[in-house]
Amino acid sequence: MSLVEKYGLWSDEQIEAAARVRRIAEEQGLETIRFSFPDQHGILRGKTLIAAEALSCLDSGASITTTMLCKDTSHRTVFPVFKAGGGFGIKEMEGGADAIMLPDPTTFRVLPWAPKTGWVLCDLYFGNGQPVPFATRGLYRSVLKQLADRGYDYMAGLEVEFHVFKLEDVMMSPEHAGQPGEPPAVSLLSHGYQYLTEQRYDQIEPVLDLIRHDVMALGLPLRSMEVEFGPSQCEFTFQPTVGLMPADLMVLFRSAVKQICRRHGYHATFMCRPKIPNVVSSGWHLHQSLVSRTDGSNAFVSQTDVLSDLGRHYLAGLLHHARAATVFTTPTINGYKRYRSYSLAPDRAIWGRDNRGVMIRVLGGPGDRATRMENRVGEPAANPYLYMASQILSGLDGVDRKLDPGPSADTPYETQADLLPKSLREAIFALRDDPFFRTTMGDGFIDYYTFIKNAEIERFQAEVTEWEQREYFEMF
Repeated sequence: MSLVEKYGLWSDEQIEAAARVRRIAEEQGLETIRFSFPDQHGILRGKTLIAAEALSCLDSGASITTTMLCKDTSHRTVFPVFKAGGGFGIKEMEGGADAIMLPDPTTFRVLPWAPKTGWVLCDLYFGNGQPVPFATRGLYRSVLKQLADRGYDYMAGLEVEFHVFKLEDVMMSPEHAGQPGEPPAVSLLSHGYQYLTEQRYDQIEPVLDLIRHDVMALGLPLRSMEVEFGPSQCEFTFQPTVGLMPADLMVLFRSAVKQICRRHGYHATFMCRPKIPNVVSSGWHLHQSLVSRTDGSNAFVSQTDVLSDLGRHYLAGLLHHARAATVFTTPTINGYKRYRSYSLAPDRAIWGRDNRGVMIRVLGGPGDRATRMENRVGEPAANPYLYMASQILSGLDGVDRKLDPGPSADTPYETQADLLPKSLREAIFALRDDPFFRTTMGDGFIDYYTFIKNAEIERFQAEVTEWEQREYFEMF
């Protein structure tokens, strides 16, 4: 029996999707299929299989070493995997043992930039059919189930800022191969500082058109492409999607952009603030609402106010747990350089009606079916499964406790409120001081994730210069 048959791991929808995968692979003459899973950083890892082999193990999966879950952003293994329990207290993680990448056939796509190549997103299981507890897509799925049990689905729309540069030197001499390796040398595609001007857009349009073509060929719900304020900076926005899709979309989009750009002589980075003269920070704005599973209505809509009672309580939960949640919304050392006063980025946990200086920008009004909350706190390098899970859990806590978000802040940088952490270390302390995420995500996961983040901080503190550039410019 296959892993799916033995443990009942696929839904009817996935079983039907698997049949489509086999049909498409045959009709299009695919030669390889990539099995990928999002790691703890939201980076895709996996294996490329010959198409016939991939199809034969579609419902049994492919093995992957559990050390993939033990790595920080330099790809160093930071857990003592050869000790008892592998540093996790889990026998199945001991000694770099194998886990199984089981495809989710509903995610299957044919890659437009890689000839005769299919791609499918996978979930991680142990051989006994139990989900690997540190796999963030599985964690997010469990949070979505909690939400579904209350009668709601999570809807999210993405606004993602990033930089695209021209590659000048790929730095491939042997002396450049460190851990992390030497980042590439780049030049600008535009000088920036002309926000949304057509002239600046036209300068960068050739590479944006390459991205647009392949992103749409993937079936991602692209909405707009914009030239941002900074040099070589742009923003892509996407139509709202539901459930797992917005998080899956984000990891696929980031990986696709980096691959497409590299194949055409460009370098794309989702690092928040690259160390390049005059370059500015990038953010990731997450629009979110809850949708009734009964009738599809927006649960945040009020007929008399900007938000329903449920929406106000949900908003209050986001604010109440904002400091602790920054470990998930802003998980890199570099990302905290974006939190500056009077900068169109938040520096404190407040909300406002259509105000871009606050952390949560509330959009909509009485009877507006598009009513939603835009969280402006995240960095584009965040793991989307953890970012979105933290939002749902925080919001539901506000609903359960009937928390009050207070009045709209019209002067966001003068309003008295809890300041957001100024560093990743401070964010970890905030997570430690707020037991909420330990209760909702589990002690084991929080200990695991903060261990990795502390390992990154310790390496940063041991270096004097250029750490962030080497760490994140190529990675994200």
